[in-house]
Amino acid sequence: MSRSWVSVDSSVTVRARSDGGTRTNTRRSPASRRRRAPGRSGRPGLPTRRGGRGAGAARLLADRRHELRGDVVLMFQPGEEMHDGAALMIAEGVLDAAGRRADAAYAIHAFAATVPGGHVVSRRGAMLAAADGFEVVVERRGGHGSAPQHALDPVPVACEIVMALQTMTTRRFDVFDPVVVTVGSLQAGDAPNVIPEDARLVASVRSWSTEARARFRELAGQLARGIAQAHGMTAHVSYLDGYPVTHTSADETDFAGTVVADVLGEDTFSLLPQPFSASEDFSRVLQSVPGTFLGLGATPAGLDPASAPFNHSAHAAYDDAVLPLGAAIPTELAIRRLATLPS
Repeated sequence: MSRSWVSVDSSVTVRARSDGGTRTNTRRSPASRRRRAPGRSGRPGLPTRRGGRGAGAARLLADRRHELRGDVVLMFQPGEEMHDGAALMIAEGVLDAAGRRADAAYAIHAFAATVPGGHVVSRRGAMLAAADGFEVVVERRGGHGSAPQHALDPVPVACEIVMALQTMTTRRFDVFDPVVVTVGSLQAGDAPNVIPEDARLVASVRSWSTEARARFRELAGQLARGIAQAHGMTAHVSYLDGYPVTHTSADETDFAGTVVADVLGEDTFSLLPQPFSASEDFSRVLQSVPGTFLGLGATPAGLDPASAPFNHSAHAAYDDAVLPLGAAIPTELAIRRLATLPS
């Protein structure tokens, strides 16, 4: 009898986390270590993922193994938040865990706000933003606050760069292909009467196309160095490539929408008119395998999805009643998608 593969890390404890992701306690082991579960076919299948919902889907799929016409790879992935856990698992072979490359991939993520409880959203094409890091260090010559003419003060220059970045994103980029820059850190000196030798700013950069992403990288460096040079200073610019755009397959998105409507009801699925500005390392998977990303509304009853605290907020709350839905959806996606594959 042939067997299917369920991808788990035997040395990672996976449990639901408040932001809808996974929390892991890891020991020394490859992230894509596998364990076998009985199945009916040797064909590879469909990676799905996400903590408590993934574990629930694994149980449901095991109970319904007689319905599987191929293999399902469950992806319990560590290090989503800027640690690129998906890239590590892909490098270790998770997409080929069943013997060949998977045919489709689905992810499901709980939202504490924005989406009504029990409702599911997705989008064809750009679903989530690319997220990168941008750092500028302006330096030259410090001095005393009583004699600024004998120094070259990097602080106002760094502030000018901050403001110029905002102007650049609204004047050099198409309003329908935008870039969002948030300078979250600006540091310089530690005494009120001393002009520091350098000032450092760190920003996050979000974009929704490969073209805008590359263009920002080019223009932002030119802008920072040009402003610093105009003031007789030097700007050292570094760029941290983060996650790419989460770009879904139109066909897989439509398929998932049909399955959700069948399982939860006709009015429970909708396509987003605009992408979200959050980012996801599941984008790595979708660069290699066609698939889609689903947002499961977990806004608690009595809260307005438009104003409830969102994921990662210290005040975010989740309705645990949607957990069974989060297990049922990937289960049905796997069973039904495998049924469409040729024998």
